[in-house]
Amino acid sequence: MTARKSGSRLETEIERCRSECQWDKIPELVRQLSAKLISNDDLGELLLGECKLQTYLKENPLKQGASPRGPRPKLVEVRKHLTAALDRGNLKADYLQEASLLMAKLCYVEGEYRDALGHYGKVSLDEMQLVGAPVYRLSMIAEAYATKGLCLEKVPAASPSLSNKNTGSPSSVKSTSDREQEIITCYEKSGDIALLYLQEAEKVRIHKSGIQNRSPKPGPTSQDIELGYFLETGLQRAHVIHFKNGNLTRGVGRFREILRAVESRTTQSLRMTIARQLAEILLRGMCEQSYWSPLEDPPTVSPLDDPTRQGHVLSKNYSLSRRPRVYSGENLFCPQENTEEALLLLLISESMANRDAVLSRIPEHNNDRIISLQSASVVYDLLTIALGRRGQYEMLSECLERAMKFAFEEFHLWYQLALSLMAAGKSARAVKVLKECIRLKPDEPTIPLLAVKLCVGPLHWLDEGESFAKMVIDMGEKAAEFRAKGYLAVGLVYSLKATDASLRSTQEEYQRKALGAFQRAQSLSPTDHLAAFYLALQLAVSRQIPEALGYVRQALQLQGDDVHSLHLLALLLSAQKHYHDALNIIEMALSEYPENFNDSGRGSSLLDRAITDRRQLNAMTLPDFSDPETGSVHATSIAASRVEQALSEVASSLQSSAPKQGPLHPWMTLAQIWLHAAEVYISMSKPAEAAACTQEASNLFPTSHNVLYMRGQIAELRGNMDEAKRWYEEALSINPTHVKSMQRLGLILHQLQRYSLSEKVLRDAVQVNSTAHDVWNSLGEVLQAQGNTAAATECFITALELEASSPILPFTIIPRAL
Repeated sequence: MTARKSGSRLETEIERCRSECQWDKIPELVRQLSAKLISNDDLGELLLGECKLQTYLKENPLKQGASPRGPRPKLVEVRKHLTAALDRGNLKADYLQEASLLMAKLCYVEGEYRDALGHYGKVSLDEMQLVGAPVYRLSMIAEAYATKGLCLEKVPAASPSLSNKNTGSPSSVKSTSDREQEIITCYEKSGDIALLYLQEAEKVRIHKSGIQNRSPKPGPTSQDIELGYFLETGLQRAHVIHFKNGNLTRGVGRFREILRAVESRTTQSLRMTIARQLAEILLRGMCEQSYWSPLEDPPTVSPLDDPTRQGHVLSKNYSLSRRPRVYSGENLFCPQENTEEALLLLLISESMANRDAVLSRIPEHNNDRIISLQSASVVYDLLTIALGRRGQYEMLSECLERAMKFAFEEFHLWYQLALSLMAAGKSARAVKVLKECIRLKPDEPTIPLLAVKLCVGPLHWLDEGESFAKMVIDMGEKAAEFRAKGYLAVGLVYSLKATDASLRSTQEEYQRKALGAFQRAQSLSPTDHLAAFYLALQLAVSRQIPEALGYVRQALQLQGDDVHSLHLLALLLSAQKHYHDALNIIEMALSEYPENFNDSGRGSSLLDRAITDRRQLNAMTLPDFSDPETGSVHATSIAASRVEQALSEVASSLQSSAPKQGPLHPWMTLAQIWLHAAEVYISMSKPAEAAACTQEASNLFPTSHNVLYMRGQIAELRGNMDEAKRWYEEALSINPTHVKSMQRLGLILHQLQRYSLSEKVLRDAVQVNSTAHDVWNSLGEVLQAQGNTAAATECFITALELEASSPILPFTIIPRAL
């Protein structure tokens, strides 16, 4: 009785060691088993053969794609043990099956594929019970199906020996399709049973750890289970064959089956790999029309599958007595389209990649760290594709910020983060990240050019922009064709600095530098239309109109549909007083770009491109409809109809929009058009209508200096000079360099006979914009009223000279951006 209890405990310990793959303990347990009254030499032979085979495979692991060939001396003893256990025939039926499975596995390791299939034919794998089977036996059955599939792939389909040994029928040779189906079925059964085995092993591990936690004496911790070559093959080979055969529908279905199975610690790495692979297929190989829900049956005919194999679609045609558990419950989230499912998979993969990140820099962990980084990089690249398609750059930048734990000295992740921050409108942070990218790759010219783009665009950090642009220039020949872009960038910085400068001498100095930089860029890249365009624009700002016309025509020859070049050409023609030709250019440009309603302020493009922030909105310039050249009744009527059309089109585009931050802000566009409308009504002497339009613009942007300037214009129209003066002063408190407000304030002070203050305001305006002919004329009037005839005459002559080359609107309304 005592021996039986002892033997029962011993057999339980043996089963536990086999389940936990503790093969080093098996020989001692076999020795104890042989010493008992219930000793069973055949079981001992089986256990020793299994122990030595598993130890050999652990020390000499098989590799995917490699074909084992020839006997190994270390396996001679394994074969001796297993042969002894099989030949005597004293084993119980279950143990006899296990011995046959181990012998088949040994045959595969030695390259005897037909012999392995013969052993599987004797065992009848499909009849082996899964219900109530010990954990270790589930692993053996899963490995057996995988090994059988490998052998079927190795042995030629028409092999007579295979037919005899495998099916028992000497006359039948299976068709290729049937054979492929049998191979895939083996792998799918292997994968399903492997998942079941890992789930059961996880339950045992959790139960054991719970007992140890309650025990006062800490016991040995259980080791994580390794998949091994055969289980890994069973889990991964089926979908590989499906994809190889062009059956994406079945391959995607197999991926989903594995991912829906309840997770265990051992499958975490595998799940991450499969989730990433499935996401890649959903993003690159599947469209919305061919997508089906994970909870639906896959379509029988799908555009995803190879059309040449539509009649040979391999479907799932087997059942198991016990299947792995899957996640289930109420209110579970289920994706409805391919990008949504891909994003879900990638976010799960990202979470796992961050959780399992190897960050240690010690040499022993170098390989693991590289693998961890590569795995995470692939996930983040796919996230970039998925979120980029949806325009979710804010979310993408947040994901990439979490990737920074991997990013030490890793240029790719830093660069991806910089680009995502740019796309999300986080320009200041993007510049800081680009500085790190420059440190990692100091000889790459495109990185500082991107930084310049942000500095001269939304940030208006001109000093920093100049520094980045000079980095590219200083690279010399290393920058290759980007050197011209470097000169173009530094020219843009100087041009914008000239516009911002308050002193005339400073303006002229920066204009000279900008012109030299643009000329250098154009000489280095004569086929770049932007170099010719910006050279023409700078010449126009410097009032070298004939030279500017030559270069803008060259730019249009290189890029005939460039809207900014057409815009500049129209302004140059208006500067030469060829208004009819300029109008023809504008009409042609509007037919090509019907969404561009009018012109807008400094640093912005045509009206629909608007402005990216309120600083730029406050700097916009409005046309003067009271100008004698444009203020006729006919011209005013045309302008009014154009503004009404613009209001109608923009308002219709806003019906489904909401106020938001970012470029191409439609609400800013609408505010500008309301101010244009107010200007038109002022020219038609309709103050009530102008005030209503100004109020609409104020509702959108109440702090805009242009709104305050327009209220001053309305007050002047009503004859209320004190109120007009107050509005102009408020406009200048917001934007001290708004020339039109300065001019109107100077004229009102003149009317109030405050000549000295009027002269000072107008001279300040001339310092801000030395090419404003109307300001020079107003200054001449003030000086004349003071009796300073000589100075007044000089101002009038300057005004006449500038007016001869003055465009209908300032040249600086054309955008200057890289």
